[in-house]
Amino acid sequence: MTDLGHRDLSERIIAAALAVHTALGPGFVEKVYENALCVELAARGLRFEQQKPVRILHRDIEVGEHRLDLVVEGVFLVELKAVRDLEDIFFAIARSQMKAARLAEGMILNIATHPLTIKRVGPGRQ
Repeated sequence: MTDLGHRDLSERIIAAALAVHTALGPGFVEKVYENALCVELAARGLRFEQQKPVRILHRDIEVGEHRLDLVVEGVFLVELKAVRDLEDIFFAIARSQMKAARLAEGMILNIATHPLTIKRVGPGRQ
């Protein structure tokens, strides 16, 4: 795994995600895992914003709004998936979300796989 910043934070997020994955297993819709992950993050004393709205600008004019699954401690994007395989487009989307929210780091968690798939995302990285 690439050593980006916020190592302790990412490890705590991963531990919470593993607890959810172990308890629930694969088979539910993403929202179930998102809600369960929020329970785990709160139990671990981590601050987070669920479904955080982000304004999308073009030429400094708002052209829409997007909602991020989770932003942890105000600095880390967590994008949840419940799919068979992570596709390249998911990484491009996560990078666009991070750019819009001015976040430098994030991860995609695919909870539908066994074991849990954890992929770090940074600007220009997959």
